[in-house]
Amino acid sequence: MAVDMRLPTVKSPPVSVLDRKDLVVPGDVITSDTGFMRGHGTYVDEDKLTASVAGKVQRVDKLICVRPLKTRFNGEVGDVVVGRITEVQQKRWKVETNSRLDSVLLLSSVNLPGGELRRRSAEDELTMREYLHEGDLISAEVQSVFSDGALSLHTRSLKYGKLGQGVLVQLSPSLIKRQKTHFHNLPCGASIILGNNGFVWLYPTPGQQEEEAGGFYTSLEPVSLSDREVISRLRNCLLALAAHKMLLYDTSVLYCYESSLQHQVKDVLKPEVMEEIVMLTQQKLLEQES
Repeated sequence: MAVDMRLPTVKSPPVSVLDRKDLVVPGDVITSDTGFMRGHGTYVDEDKLTASVAGKVQRVDKLICVRPLKTRFNGEVGDVVVGRITEVQQKRWKVETNSRLDSVLLLSSVNLPGGELRRRSAEDELTMREYLHEGDLISAEVQSVFSDGALSLHTRSLKYGKLGQGVLVQLSPSLIKRQKTHFHNLPCGASIILGNNGFVWLYPTPGQQEEEAGGFYTSLEPVSLSDREVISRLRNCLLALAAHKMLLYDTSVLYCYESSLQHQVKDVLKPEVMEEIVMLTQQKLLEQES
């Protein structure tokens, strides 16, 4: 049996974060100027604005807040999320979306099979488990936020609904870059849903969309070996980018995938290979910006 062994190497010292004025830890004084307003993640101590969480300082005009580097998902209206059904209740489903409370998907907020537009009846309520049951993965959009912070979801568009065959990668919500669209068909042959809640769904690019099912149709055809390899490589690339705290969006994921092609899929998660791939990805992103 082949055993993979690595000898100890001298690592280059990491870039010091002491020079970064925008990164703070609890107790750090952000400013002693009294003209600023206190935002999330801050408190006033002896007329000084102090950080209460570890994260990045964000300033909007006179408002200062600290965005935590590791936190639960705080949803906003319009956010795209990937979640898992945890419970079927009366006229609603409970969904785990990596937030502090379970999200709610109302029966009136989903498309009926066939795209029918009518009031939901008692018969629809009895057949709720035929649409979605415990353990199903769905993509949805945040419709509203309740007073206690729980999210209300909807899947009224055909791009949302039940997810079929693929791989779920759970990451920190702070690493997902907000964009106009979070559904991407990558040129490598796979598609990706970057949920704002940190749940990323990788799946083979569908050949033909089944619109008559109203978002409940899932293909159960066998996935080819080449597609499985592409999805596995993308999954490892996501973990490599997340380990180095890089923002995740379609361009960064694609550049990381291209940089990893010279290595085998199983080798992508080796520390030295991860560092090399992420460095190449950063160079490509800098070249694109310049």
